[in-house]
Amino acid sequence: MSDKFLPKLSQNLLENLNNEKYCDITIEVGNDSSVKIFRAHMVILNCRSPYFQTILSTNENETPIKLPNISAEIFQIILRYIYGGILSLNEFDGSDIIKILKAADELSLEELIKYLQSFFD
Repeated sequence: MSDKFLPKLSQNLLENLNNEKYCDITIEVGNDSSVKIFRAHMVILNCRSPYFQTILSTNENETPIKLPNISAEIFQIILRYIYGGILSLNEFDGSDIIKILKAADELSLEELIKYLQSFFD
């Protein structure tokens, strides 16, 4: 019965992703003219990604985190996964899945990497 709570938890966390009220970190993704700024919650990023754990522990002056190798579209997908724990591969083609996999690898999202690799098995 306890698994019934997980969809509501996921929904609540995703609602926070779309509400910048308590966001406390800025992330710049993309490069040159395609840079997009995202606002997020440090505590969620810290809990879900070893990459962000490391960056946040050394980011004492709270400068924006820069991810030039990840596009805004792919990072939005990754953020939805980080916050809600949900990613349906049916929505993406093979090239998108490869881009998501590369981003997941850069952000040390092991659970997501394994899930995405299963698409190619």
